[in-house]
Amino acid sequence: MKESVTILFPVCLPIVAGLLLLLVRQPKKRSVIIWCSAAVWTVTALCVMGLVCGEETSFTLFFLTGRLPVYFRIDGIGKIFASVITIVWVLAGFYSFVYMKEETCEKRFFGYYLIVLGVLLALDFSGNLITFYAFYEMLTLLSMPLVLHERSREAVMAGLKYMFYSFCGAYMVLFGVYFVYRYANTLSFTAKGVLDPALLSGNEGLLLTAAFFMVLGFSVKAGMFPFHGWLPVAHPVAPAPASAVLSGIIVKAGVLGIVRVVYFIFGADFLRGTWVQTAMLTLSLTTVFMGSMLAYIEKGLKKRLAYSTVSQVSYILFGLFLLDPAGLTGSLLHVVFHAFIKCGLFLCAGAFIFKTGKHTVGELTGIGKEMPVTVWCYTLCSLALIGIPPASGFISKWYLCVGAFHAKLAAFSWLGPVVLLVSALLTAGYLLPVTIRGFLPGADYDYGSLVKKEPVKMMLAPLVILAALAFVLGVVPEALIRNFSAVAAQMM
Repeated sequence: MKESVTILFPVCLPIVAGLLLLLVRQPKKRSVIIWCSAAVWTVTALCVMGLVCGEETSFTLFFLTGRLPVYFRIDGIGKIFASVITIVWVLAGFYSFVYMKEETCEKRFFGYYLIVLGVLLALDFSGNLITFYAFYEMLTLLSMPLVLHERSREAVMAGLKYMFYSFCGAYMVLFGVYFVYRYANTLSFTAKGVLDPALLSGNEGLLLTAAFFMVLGFSVKAGMFPFHGWLPVAHPVAPAPASAVLSGIIVKAGVLGIVRVVYFIFGADFLRGTWVQTAMLTLSLTTVFMGSMLAYIEKGLKKRLAYSTVSQVSYILFGLFLLDPAGLTGSLLHVVFHAFIKCGLFLCAGAFIFKTGKHTVGELTGIGKEMPVTVWCYTLCSLALIGIPPASGFISKWYLCVGAFHAKLAAFSWLGPVVLLVSALLTAGYLLPVTIRGFLPGADYDYGSLVKKEPVKMMLAPLVILAALAFVLGVVPEALIRNFSAVAAQMM
C-alpha cells in the first residue's frame, strides 16, 4: 500500500472552502455562493472518483502519542461510503440552489454544507479508531447547524436533542475505546479484528461488554431503538436538502462506525454466537417493525419519511449483526440503495412543500395532476424502498433474507425475513397513498382550477437522476453484487 498525501485533498478542500464562506461577508450577488459551491463540489467529486478507482492508499498526518496516529487509509468499505456520499451530496446540493433561494441565511447553510461533506469523507477515509472518533464528534457539532437552520423554537429544540443524543452515544463509544486500547495490538482498522489473543484470554466478558457499548453508541446516529427519538424530530424541521442528506447520508456515519467496530476491531468470529449478537439482532428487528408502524400512522410527510429512515437503516444493521457474508452483502447494498431512495423521497417532499406549501399527506390529493414528473419520481423511489422487483430495494432485501437463513441463528433465521416482509407491507401502506391519491383524486377534485406546478429543471434533474438510480440499480445489480461480495468476504 502506497503512502500519498492526496488522500487529504477531498477532505480539506470542502472544509476550507466552507470555513471561508462562513467568514467572508455576504456577497452582493447570490451567484457567487452558487458558483463557488458548485466548483468545490465538482472538484471534490473528481478527486473522490480518482481515489476510489485507484489502488488503496494511506497517509499518517501526525502522532497524538507513540501509539495513536491521526491516520487515513482508503479501503473497500471507505470507497463504498465515499462514493455514495459524494453522489448524493452533489445532487442534493444542486437542488438546494433553487430551494434555498427562499430561505434566510443562505451563506451559512452552504458553508456548513461544504464543511460536513469534508468531515464525512474524513470519516470514510479514517484508518484507525482514534481518527474516526475525532471526526465522528466533529460531524455532530458541524451538522447541527443544518438541523437548526430556521432558528425557530422547534428547530433549536430539535438541534439540541440531536446533539444530546449524539454525544451520549459518542461517550458510550469512548468507554469502549479505553478497553480496546488495552487489549488490542493496534487501533488501525484491520479486517477480522485487532484483539490480542494473549491479552484477551480470561477477559472475554469485559470485551463483549465494551463491544456492546460501542455498537450501541454508534447506533444512536443510525437511529436504532431505544435511541431513535432524535431522528423524527430533527429531520422534518431542517430544510428539505438538509433533511435529505441527514436521512440518506449522515445516519450512515453510525452504520459505518458499527461496521468498523464489529468487523475491523473486534472481528466477526469474536462476536458470533454471543449475547451481544443476540441483543443487537433483537434491537434491530424491533426498530424495523416499530419504525414502520410509526411511519404508517404519521400524517406529516417529512416526519413519515423520518420514521421510515428509523426502520430502513435498521435493515442495514440487521444484516451487519447476522455476521454472515450474504447478510453483510445485503447490508452494503442497502446502504447504497437507501441513500439514493431516501434522498430522492425527501427531495420530492421538499418540492411539494416548495411549490404548494402543503406538508401533510392528506393535503396532497391531486398532486399528481399538478406535479406529474415529481410524483412519478416519488413513486419509483417508493417502489424501490418497498422492495418490489425489479427495483433496487428488492435485491438488498433478498440478500438480507438469504443471510438470515445462512446464519442459522435459531429464531432469527425465520423471524428476520418475517419482520422484513411485514415492514415491506407497512412501507407500501405509508408511501403509496401519496401516489394513489395524487393521480386518482376522485370525483370531488376540482379539475377546473388545475395549475401545473412542476419545479424548475435545476430541482427536477436531481429527482429524476435519483429515481433512475433507485430503479436501474435493481435491473443491473451484477457489478455491485460482485464487488460488495468481494469486500464482504475480505471482512469475514
